[in-house]
Amino acid sequence: MAATGQRPTGRVFRPSIKGSIAALAGVAFLLGLAGWQWSRYLEKQALWDGFASGTDQLIELPRAAVPPKRFSHVQVSGRYLGERQFLLDNMSHDGEAGYRVLTPLDRPGAETILVDRGWVPHRSSGRLPDLAVSADSRTLTGRADLLPRRGVNLTDHPGKEWPKLMSYPTIDALERELGRPLYPQILLLDASAPDAFVRDWQPPGLPPAQHLGYAITWLGCALTLAFLFMRASRRPVTQS
Repeated sequence: MAATGQRPTGRVFRPSIKGSIAALAGVAFLLGLAGWQWSRYLEKQALWDGFASGTDQLIELPRAAVPPKRFSHVQVSGRYLGERQFLLDNMSHDGEAGYRVLTPLDRPGAETILVDRGWVPHRSSGRLPDLAVSADSRTLTGRADLLPRRGVNLTDHPGKEWPKLMSYPTIDALERELGRPLYPQILLLDASAPDAFVRDWQPPGLPPAQHLGYAITWLGCALTLAFLFMRASRRPVTQS
């Protein structure tokens, strides 16, 4: 057979329609993931910065409807309602299962606030821990925070006995059980306060650096896919 006499003289960018659509969709998806993780990084960085600066100044907990900035270091006075406490289930510390103890603090002329006295472990016997606390008037300090939450909240059926065991409840649910209005935030009791349990307070969720790492990873994947698409779309040019 005679030779055709054609030989490649270079390459030209000539992508296929299907390849272009697939590559653009893939790059857009990966950039979307990178952007989402970047926004999570900014949110978490602001949250962690607020936690770090939360103890810069001690303020009196406002009685007005507008609560202070999250993680603010606040002071509050009242009496514990030791006979009507809550245990938040499914709470772990250093890999060990346990509860967080919420004790209502009755404040004259103001909404009752729930004081998070810290974490206690599950007992192998199944018995609940001793939560006894006196009803003496006291002044407490701690961080203003929100109740812990998860993506999907299930309905609790705590029964009539106190303390009541609940999993990720809302303030409204706790108000119904307690039978009195509650302050929209809880108080993370300072480590120096008496009548408390394990208190190793940390900002919730993953650290900001982890979200930043995810954002960089997804951006790198998007750039890699774009590079591979452009390389694969370069076709040889032949000349007779």
